[in-house]
Amino acid sequence: MASHNLKIHEQCTVAPPSAPQTSLPLVFFDLLWLRFHPIERIFFYSLPVTHSNPSIFFAQVVPKLKTSLSHTLQHFSPLAGNVLWPNGSSNPVVQYTPGDAVSVVLAESEADFDHALDNAPKDASESRFLVPHLESSDSHASVMALQITLFPNRGFAIGISTHHAVLDGKSSTIFIKAWASLCKTNDDYSESSPSLAPELEPFFDRTVIKSPSELGFNVSLDIAELATKNIPGENSDSRCLKLLPFPPRLEDEVRGTFVLTGADLERLKNRVLSKWDSVDIVEAESNSNSNSTICSKQTKVSTFVVTCAYAFVCIAKAWNGVEKEKNKFACVFTVDCRARLEPPIPENYFGNCVWGKMVVDKPSAFIEKEGFVIIAKSIHSKIKEISDKGVFHEADQVASRYAAMAEQGVQMLGTAGSNRFGVYENDFGWGKPSKVEIASVDRAITIGLAENRDEKVGVEVGIVLKRPVMELFATLFRGGLSDE
Repeated sequence: MASHNLKIHEQCTVAPPSAPQTSLPLVFFDLLWLRFHPIERIFFYSLPVTHSNPSIFFAQVVPKLKTSLSHTLQHFSPLAGNVLWPNGSSNPVVQYTPGDAVSVVLAESEADFDHALDNAPKDASESRFLVPHLESSDSHASVMALQITLFPNRGFAIGISTHHAVLDGKSSTIFIKAWASLCKTNDDYSESSPSLAPELEPFFDRTVIKSPSELGFNVSLDIAELATKNIPGENSDSRCLKLLPFPPRLEDEVRGTFVLTGADLERLKNRVLSKWDSVDIVEAESNSNSNSTICSKQTKVSTFVVTCAYAFVCIAKAWNGVEKEKNKFACVFTVDCRARLEPPIPENYFGNCVWGKMVVDKPSAFIEKEGFVIIAKSIHSKIKEISDKGVFHEADQVASRYAAMAEQGVQMLGTAGSNRFGVYENDFGWGKPSKVEIASVDRAITIGLAENRDEKVGVEVGIVLKRPVMELFATLFRGGLSDE
């Protein structure tokens, strides 16, 4: 999709009808992501010709999307605001002031809509033209930006960029579900603020989040500080709010979506369980029992565990197959802490409430013959550790481990999204999405997870890799599903 294929119709703003000034402090979970790159998603919707004709789309569909967005922002007003750092304040805040609004780009693309929906690997740059830019400077940063792009006579895409320090994946999903709900069900906006289902009403009270010191942990993990050390010329002022440049990887990079069906997942789970006792893992990152075999006889393993392990190992083996010297890997995954804190906090808590867990094992384990089983066991043991010892077990060692792995040239693999978010349920009134992409997986070596649009028990895995690595990855991914 070349840039000249995109025609900008309008750059406008959408504000809540009448929301009071609101200021939310950023808490511990938020501050980790203060200068991290935005989270970017694209929702593709097929439309009948009667709605996707340009004149009808911009005259009827877009006004409905904008009006329902405005009324949704009445409930989510911080999304129309900015991240600021008030004088005299020890922490930045998310502030909405009447008059603030969300930037919305209205565009039209000449690109092939069917090609955009295809899971087969395609140039990574193609998705970039559907994603809006999120403004930031030293003194402030926008919270959200949107782009609505029409593919004439076929469908449209909603691109959303959100500031990671303001909301995590679950919170952004609640917002999209709320917007879709109001767009689909409210044709009459005469009432000042249409109500939302209780589970879609955001819970903003930040006092439910205890600080690490209150929980008895000493955590000094500052992603921005770690990143600025490796980015020459970046403003390292601790109060700077400009998002750090994590540029998309576009040169010779391709984006693909790979599906694990329910049958595939059962096969992978059985493979892990059948070899559970014959494959040992090493908790290389633990200070004690560094060579002990972890986990007793196992009878169950989760979809999340096998999906991440399988994708990570296929990436590592493909990368190593193309570049032999690339042989050290580790992975990190995030866990939703809402139900894991003491006491638990509401599921509709709006903000960040995720914590990362790192799986190192042996950095070479990812490319070993039984790498899949080793990494699956390692991820499983980390999740079990959360249940047994709490979310923040060994949290004070995270920064030093990151630094040590960087020095050793270990490649970190990460996750984004979740197969439990239900992104394919977001119906704005014209049907469910034909495809959902996490565009921002091109800013790191990250897998984007979603439920399978065609099957409730399946999982979609989105990834961006260099073309030759992607070709080998696809072969390994598909071939490994038939191997016994």
